[in-house]
Amino acid sequence: MGRKPAGIGLASPPFGVATALAALLGALAVHALPALPPRWLDAALAVLAAALLLRPRLRLPGCVLLGFAWCALRADVALEARLPRELEGRDFTVVGTVEDLPKRQPDATRFELRVERARLDGRELALQGRLRLSWYDGAPQELDACSRWQLQLRLRRPRGLVNRGGFDSERHALEHGIVAVGYVREADSNRRLGERGGCVDRLRERLAHDIAERVGDPHDAALVRAFAIGDTRGLGPDDWEVARATGVSHLIAISGFHVGIAAGFGALLVRLLWRLWPRLGLRVAVPVAQAPVALVTALAYGALAGNSLPTLRTLMMIAIVALAHGARRGSGGAHALALALLAILVIDPLATLSAGFWLSFVGVAFLLGCLARGRGWTGWLRELGAGQLLMSVALLPLTVWFFGEVSLVGVLSNLFAVPVVSVVIVPLCLLGLLALLTLPVVAVLPLTLAATIAHAQWRLLESMAGWPGAHGYLPEVAPWALALAMLGAAWMFLPRGVPARGLGALLFLPLLLPDRPPPPQGAFVATVIDVGQGLSVLVRTHGHALLYDAGARYRSEFDLGEAAVLPTLHALGIDTLDAFVVSHGDNDHAGGAPAVARAYPQARRYAGEPARLDLGAAQCRSGQAWRWDGVDFRMLGPRPEALAAHSGSADNDRSCVLLVETASGRLLLTGDVSRRVEPAIAAAAGDGPPLVLLVPHHGSRSSSSEAFVAALAPRLAVVSAGWRNRFGHPHPAVVQRYADAGVALESTARSGALEIEFGRDAAPRLIARERERRARHWRE
Repeated sequence: MGRKPAGIGLASPPFGVATALAALLGALAVHALPALPPRWLDAALAVLAAALLLRPRLRLPGCVLLGFAWCALRADVALEARLPRELEGRDFTVVGTVEDLPKRQPDATRFELRVERARLDGRELALQGRLRLSWYDGAPQELDACSRWQLQLRLRRPRGLVNRGGFDSERHALEHGIVAVGYVREADSNRRLGERGGCVDRLRERLAHDIAERVGDPHDAALVRAFAIGDTRGLGPDDWEVARATGVSHLIAISGFHVGIAAGFGALLVRLLWRLWPRLGLRVAVPVAQAPVALVTALAYGALAGNSLPTLRTLMMIAIVALAHGARRGSGGAHALALALLAILVIDPLATLSAGFWLSFVGVAFLLGCLARGRGWTGWLRELGAGQLLMSVALLPLTVWFFGEVSLVGVLSNLFAVPVVSVVIVPLCLLGLLALLTLPVVAVLPLTLAATIAHAQWRLLESMAGWPGAHGYLPEVAPWALALAMLGAAWMFLPRGVPARGLGALLFLPLLLPDRPPPPQGAFVATVIDVGQGLSVLVRTHGHALLYDAGARYRSEFDLGEAAVLPTLHALGIDTLDAFVVSHGDNDHAGGAPAVARAYPQARRYAGEPARLDLGAAQCRSGQAWRWDGVDFRMLGPRPEALAAHSGSADNDRSCVLLVETASGRLLLTGDVSRRVEPAIAAAAGDGPPLVLLVPHHGSRSSSSEAFVAALAPRLAVVSAGWRNRFGHPHPAVVQRYADAGVALESTARSGALEIEFGRDAAPRLIARERERRARHWRE
């Protein structure tokens, strides 16, 4: 018998699920590396992969190697495109185009600029890519989407805070192709050069303006803009808090779900047209006609959405299904998903850094593999309800891994939110957009209806956000715990008849465990949280926790209490905060305090300047003391003379100064005290076990006198300061002063968060620098 020729169509084995998973495994291996391999090794692995792909039995190892080589090369090219380190802090003249939609905030307008050309000191510079910029003090109204500008910019490389549980802005910059960040300098040469033609963001901005004009309530208009074109600029922190608490964040901005609805809308229009003119069916079958219309509708709507990663995944799946229908061939859901995954890995393997990538593909994979298809409207409703339960449980481990948070009311809220959004709000938004583009006078009706329904739904969600269990926080998840929980989710949703499916829930239990036990009796651990130019320190004993300061809150509403301090506490499994000390009222110490106070209302509060805070804190005074789990806490300041002073220059000297002590080590937290009170603090601290010192006032030269350093003789000194901060902290003279005294100096600016262990019988030791602990190839 002759051998049957292998097919080369959509169902060809080389492009199946196993191939996609193998390539994904290779790309994922790159992201586990602390540094990228040299390019010659990428090339060698690619050649070896090509040789393996020619052998059917070795095809999967070849896909792994090829996925690794391609992802490593793309990451290397992207990192090399970043602003050179030696040019950080310089002023550049840049010509570029505004991408996406600029966001106007109280302190600045924030936007992204695609570089066309750049100059430094009059010479051309090879800088290409996207810049993330701020324009302070009133950006001109002409700064809009797709506009071209010549701007004077102060730039630096992307570098962010590094904490347990915190947002990784450096990974985010690599994922989005950000090569530098900075701000616009005031200059006469700043000017608009026109606009780029054929830019979809210009249309998005026009549609956003048209929606705002036709929907009276600003908040309702913001919701409609989010549902219609993915414009979330009108939604504030409180709105996102409600969305997270109720588990509906995926419904607010346009996602793959919305694009699928748009494709279905296009297919429905074709079916209606064929019913009105049945003779069309004699020329083209309905499924064949629906496929290209659904694809074009999805592509158009995806472009209006900004082509996010879940949107691209859905577009690719729709394109595969459309091609299969157009060619009158079948294409299973799993195969379509695998082809979409391969397409993403070929186009942009760095998309695997995104939480959206994993939530999108894993969620759809669970739906395809575990959800039985229903028939008719009742079957569709059962499928919808079961799908929400499936997605909530299956994606819970990934949600905790990426965000450290899970909503226990999310299943219930999604049961009504998903059908309302999919069946009512999004179709009305689509009709409104179609009317705005063709007959604007009739757009008011669908947009108003969408706004009314969105308003009612949002009020219900706001109520549910206050229910018990709306916010659930879990400790930082270890990779092995994530793997077990995902295995447990798959086990729970195996087909009926598989025995002991409920035991899969037991594999979720490791998600509840912190990655390390609490300190033993008589010991404590101090975590100096990376809050940039500010201060926040967490002290944990065996059964208690104290927080000293909470970082800054800025006019842009960026709150370090929310963004850095609370995620760290949640990642470390801090359910109860026993005491909260705000050293004094300056923003870089107290700005994030309200967020912490709301999250931990039961904590006893102390403050050096309670009158400057609205927290109901008690005045901290020298002499206050308590003991937790064999660890002594003692206030050394402010002294009575500092409290009696009322001049602005004395504010820093009213800082709470806290000494934490065990038999083998001490920690001294000093706030922003100056040389004026340092002698009294040193005398109150006295002699004792080895000391770790939080350097006063971030290393300002107004503090850390030679006499103070000599009197304390710390074993280790820690500076909490921002990278390349405008104050120049720590001052070089202060750094030299500690070096001359033989004191080791650590800085959060260089190392990220720092963790110091004070053992029961051992001297204090630095046990973790967060930038080293989370070393990855994208890390600065």
